[in-house]
Amino acid sequence: MSNIPITYKNIVNNLEEIISGQTFAIRKLLAAFVSGGHVLLEDLPGTGKTTLAKALAQSLRITFHRIQFTPDLLPSDILGVSIFNQKDKEFSLHKGPIFTEILLADEINRASPRTQSALLEAMEEQQVSIDGIQHKLSENFFVIATQNPIEFHGTYPLPEAQMDRFAMRFSLGYVSAEEEVAILTNQAIKTITSCANKTDIQLLKQTAQAIRISEELKYYIVNLVRATRNIEGVQMGASLRAALTLMKTSQALALFDGMEFVTPEHIQELAIPVIAHRLKVNSQTRFSGSDGEKIVQDILRKVKVPV
Repeated sequence: MSNIPITYKNIVNNLEEIISGQTFAIRKLLAAFVSGGHVLLEDLPGTGKTTLAKALAQSLRITFHRIQFTPDLLPSDILGVSIFNQKDKEFSLHKGPIFTEILLADEINRASPRTQSALLEAMEEQQVSIDGIQHKLSENFFVIATQNPIEFHGTYPLPEAQMDRFAMRFSLGYVSAEEEVAILTNQAIKTITSCANKTDIQLLKQTAQAIRISEELKYYIVNLVRATRNIEGVQMGASLRAALTLMKTSQALALFDGMEFVTPEHIQELAIPVIAHRLKVNSQTRFSGSDGEKIVQDILRKVKVPV
């Protein structure tokens, strides 16, 4: 395990060379990636979402594709199609952009629900079905989806089933004035050298799964998730998938901190980005100024922390 924090630090340093001032966002992104989850970045245009996704692929020396979601985008535009070859008298698969390792689904809420659902099987099962035939995706398949939290004209809200497939939802936000100046100064930097490979990725994933988490902390995770199901104004609380995700991402976070076990602080750091977007809050609660994030914050204050 001694080399793992070094590998992680190298990746973080690589990413921060391209997109500075986003240490906490990078930390969450890598925790989701190493734990096998997917990420929804909900942020304004120009905050570095695409740059971050590309930089991650370059750092890890893995493939990257970007899909611009639009209302006329079809599932076949994502998955690919089988085309009959007159010469060979057989069908051949022309793979779509989903056959990659890091997929940036840009403005995912602009596509129709039918097209959005084409990602569901891929995100959950790491496979796609084309003409009744299943095709496996890379074991490192990782979706970074984006959506604008302000512009809703011509969009299709993501259904609860798809929101639940995202391990985390968070934003990058704007950086400080000093960091913006640094970005302007270093804006000529367009590429970075890789600092890890697929072997390093697999080692990170395997080691994260082996990080110890006590029974008390497992109960703590379950109590946090179960608390979302008994709150007035919440129509749908977090699922068991939320508890599993919170455990796995906390293990990855502990690994990155060079620890052999999960602490309550790791769980608390990730509770909001893992749980909040899975809650369906009724309109009256939203109008009163509350939302998923505030509800999870309140739960964190009330649920007893193991000592």
